[in-house]
Amino acid sequence: MRVVACDESGSEGEKLIGGETDVFAHAGVLLDAGAAEECLRELRRRIRSPAVEYKANHLLRSKHRAVLVWFLGPSGPIHGRARVHLTDKRLFVANTLAGVLGRDAVALHRAGRRALGSATWTDLLASFNDLVRVKNRQGTAASFFARVEALRGAHEIVDELVLARPRLEAFRGRGLGGAMPFNPLVPALIRAVEYWGAEYWGGEAVSIVHDDQTALTESVVELIKARTGLREMRFVDSRDDARVQVADFLAGTARKIASEELNGREDEELTALLRPYVDERSLLSGYSGV
Repeated sequence: MRVVACDESGSEGEKLIGGETDVFAHAGVLLDAGAAEECLRELRRRIRSPAVEYKANHLLRSKHRAVLVWFLGPSGPIHGRARVHLTDKRLFVANTLAGVLGRDAVALHRAGRRALGSATWTDLLASFNDLVRVKNRQGTAASFFARVEALRGAHEIVDELVLARPRLEAFRGRGLGGAMPFNPLVPALIRAVEYWGAEYWGGEAVSIVHDDQTALTESVVELIKARTGLREMRFVDSRDDARVQVADFLAGTARKIASEELNGREDEELTALLRPYVDERSLLSGYSGV
């Protein structure tokens, strides 16, 4: 059985639009405790910060760029032993909406931005996000459909949403009563088990050591196990597990690199260095690292 250490960056629960981050990253590393501890010692030696706990933001400082290049590079400590799944949060919401409408997510997202403008489309997705969140506030359904009605006639997508109200209401009802949270962490974790088990190790059983995460309740973990064959999931404080700290470094730096590119500030060198780690099923339209 292989033990994979995982951590995330950019998690804001089920609020996916209008928060602090626009990209969610979930990383897994396959290092034993000794190798992970040696990685942290080397990072400390190179960074030379007095901080008690090192985080990804230490690597992202411009004065430590050479350390980040080493960490991600082919001679670095995680090359060939790590994977990161990236999610554009807006596309994640659009993907859910596309599923209800029976459309392709990327095509819907691009068409929505083009037809309504980025701000209006994002506002509509944010309203839909509120509609389907488990911790849904009263009145969000009325708010979402009022926005749709106000845009009626603006584009065929909006007219389709008007006609799809019964399906959207039914989906909302199922979502509010379901066990799986509306959170990109869950599909990213399912994908991690698929990759490290069936794809990377030819079907060998996978155990995951994960940083404490409130979204991963006992019932959610059991559903993930039933869907993927995950053998075990154990939660730890990242400060107590060097392997999880290394996963945190990868998740945090990957999220920032991807977010910069999505917002038109691509760093070609870092994008190229990150590319070998990025899962090909990442939900991140337009990112050249996928």
